[in-house]
Amino acid sequence: MKIYTLMLGPMSNCTYIVENEGQAILIDPSWDMAAIYKLLENKSLKPVAVFFTHAHQDHMTNADQLLKKYGLKGYLEEKDETFCELPNNLIETYKAPKEFKFAGLNIEVLLTPGHTRGSVCIKIDNVLFTGDTLFVNSVGRTDLPGANPDNLIQSLTMLAGLPQDTVIYSGHSYGINDGFKSTIKQELATNPYLKMAKENPKILEDML
Repeated sequence: MKIYTLMLGPMSNCTYIVENEGQAILIDPSWDMAAIYKLLENKSLKPVAVFFTHAHQDHMTNADQLLKKYGLKGYLEEKDETFCELPNNLIETYKAPKEFKFAGLNIEVLLTPGHTRGSVCIKIDNVLFTGDTLFVNSVGRTDLPGANPDNLIQSLTMLAGLPQDTVIYSGHSYGINDGFKSTIKQELATNPYLKMAKENPKILEDML
């Protein structure tokens, strides 16, 4: 398995392409479809599945073009369907937690509400694509419609309990150094939100 990262758009959105057996799983394809097509073509990859970590428009801008081009539907957790701006015929909703298998890979989708009601993290092997739930040294906003600080605390508490060697790839390049990539161990040491989710969730209530 190989992971390619494209930072696209005005908010440093991360589109991830997971390669295995000549096939590709796309996570949050957004903004610059030409850049995504170019990578797929250069690597001779066939897209077989598209997942969205949540339905905020910055994570799916222009994704309708990609879905139509490759004859795919985008998988979206059902609780985010109400504000999804993609056409209904291009979306396949499901109820998380749920498991999928594409490109010879087992894909475990974890329900992690807080940033939105239907926010998810997508786990493949020891890699976790966290969307806007968990960033490097930070977390997603809870002041937007559908967000809920209490739900985010519960989600962060669950993520804090994952194996510490779990590698995270976040939905934006907002952090220091690599910006978008870290581990649960590193975040427990340096991310005050994840640290408090594990050690004292009550304090976290005042931080969000």
